[in-house]
Amino acid sequence: MVIVFRASRNTKTASDYYAGGRAFTGPQNGIAIAGDYLSAASFLGIAGAIAVYGYDGFLYSIGFLVAWLVALLLVAELLRNTGKYTMGDVLSFRMKERPVRTAASLSTLAVTFFYLLAQMAGAGGLVALLLGITNKTGQAAVIFVVGALMIVYVLVGGMKGTTWVQIIKAVLLIAGAFVMTVWVLAMYGFNFSGLLGAAADVAGDKVLNPGAQYGKTEISKLDFVSLGIALVLGTAGLPHVLMRFYTVPTAKEARRSVVWAIWLIGLFYLFTLVLGYGAGALVGSDVIKKAPGGVNSAAPLLALEIGGPLLLGFISAVAFATILAVVAGLTITASASFAHDIYANVIKKGKVDDKGQEVKVARITAVVIGIVSILGGIAANGQNIAFLVALAFAVAASANLPTLLYSLFWKRFNTNGALWSIYGGLAVTIVLIVISPAVSGAEDSMFPSLDFALFPLKNPGLVSIPVSFLLGYLGTVLSKDSADKAKQAEMEVRSLTGAGAEKAVSH
Repeated sequence: MVIVFRASRNTKTASDYYAGGRAFTGPQNGIAIAGDYLSAASFLGIAGAIAVYGYDGFLYSIGFLVAWLVALLLVAELLRNTGKYTMGDVLSFRMKERPVRTAASLSTLAVTFFYLLAQMAGAGGLVALLLGITNKTGQAAVIFVVGALMIVYVLVGGMKGTTWVQIIKAVLLIAGAFVMTVWVLAMYGFNFSGLLGAAADVAGDKVLNPGAQYGKTEISKLDFVSLGIALVLGTAGLPHVLMRFYTVPTAKEARRSVVWAIWLIGLFYLFTLVLGYGAGALVGSDVIKKAPGGVNSAAPLLALEIGGPLLLGFISAVAFATILAVVAGLTITASASFAHDIYANVIKKGKVDDKGQEVKVARITAVVIGIVSILGGIAANGQNIAFLVALAFAVAASANLPTLLYSLFWKRFNTNGALWSIYGGLAVTIVLIVISPAVSGAEDSMFPSLDFALFPLKNPGLVSIPVSFLLGYLGTVLSKDSADKAKQAEMEVRSLTGAGAEKAVSH
């Protein structure tokens, strides 16, 4: 909070509030991106998935990491050069501004909501474990406190405060995971094979082979393919990750920041392999499943097992900071999208005072989003957060990525195609999620007592992503509108060279 208050002194204009005045270096922004990306799902959810399911759980780590190559090669630099504050800036560059900005903002809010659900559910489970709060009312109170803290972060610090929180949290998280990884490996004489053997002795050989989670039926194998596609393609469409590229002064720094992020994230996901199997070997999957936070309790329980209450306290504090920082980043993205795209450019048609009114609207939006995410988090409490985040990735990959790629690379793409792609992808994904076993009809569903699961896959990516690409194509081809060739040429030059892009602002 001290850091957030210090950062807030320089938050005066919309550029300060949304993009931190474009004053962060590549390495600083890379660490902040790692902080944004290494959410509660990465730390608590993946470690738990590996502890319980072994090989299949590690596939989350692989998917999340490989996804960065898509972001680096296709999106990072081009987006930084073309946009200003939000994804809507890029999508509306050569389209009819008002309908496209509205669509981009709605899709940003949808992705953010699913992601916020995961973080809030993680907060409930973590504090339940730490304080021994097992009743749902107590956990709901905890989620409320997390949400309130997050709202304060965003209201006071803007993007500058949020970025510094991300940087500190990323350093703490990677350091904490490193200490635990070395500790666990030391217990097995730094022999990773010995650790795997110990995990197999406790849980059986199934944790070393594919299929413990996704290999039981043909449908579950398809579900795994669907999950993998959503993870790999989703990152390049995540609004809170895309917004990070605007906080650096040049395209070169945008590239540097992604390279830094890839190294840090890759290192962390190697740690999760040791932490997951370590928890499986030393704590046991049965104990983890019965803990108050369920599968998400693996890393804190491992910390308690090897280092006692002191290490548990530190790791839980880091996980809590992780949740707060990621939630703050998500909230500022959603509030910026609404205030900049819908309020400033759709309602006010671009005639808005840069310094005051737009930022005021963004702050009001942050409060509303905070309240909605608190209510959603209470409903989703107890779900595996790595899985909830995978749903957010499916929405991002279906609603955002096809439109972004078409806008950047297809000359003929027009407003109609963008609207078909965003609204169609969003509608298909959300409908498939609602009628999937993720929501009802299975023991681990959000509403296990109900059954309206008509779609067999838990993650809809396998169907929704191709459908969204197809809708974008059909919307463009069937439309009588022709693309704006002059604007398309300007966008191409600007995205590839950075000519005319937003520059850093010094104060």
